Amino acid sequence: MLSNAHLIMAWVVVITNGIAGVWALAAHFFEKVRHRALWPFIAVAQVLLFVEVALGVARLQQLEGEPPEFHTFYGFLTLIAVAILYGYRTQLDHIRYLLYGGGSLFIMGLAIRAMFLDATPVV
Repeated sequence: MLSNAHLIMAWVVVITNGIAGVWALAAHFFEKVRHRALWPFIAVAQVLLFVEVALGVARLQQLEGEPPEFHTFYGFLTLIAVAILYGYRTQLDHIRYLLYGGGSLFIMGLAIRAMFLDATPVV
């Protein structure tokens, strides 16, 4: 059950960060798509990522044997990417849509990579 929740939440993270990334990039180029709802949406996408990692950690505790190294590595790397985005938000305020657009798509890519590289089997 926990492995299914981990897998479903992984897809939710991929989709929400993909939407956030495309929306933020579009907002950089087109003022019409700049809506203040973008920032709460990005925040929700990033919070869902923390939920996903928590599910993954809980799932790892259920596993027998060695954890899948690169799956775990890419999973935690997504959290580091969120911290980097947050850290540069003030310095790169003049290109914040590009920062969060590219960053959200990067997080989406890391999540996809984690899903298909040494992924834990669904039981």
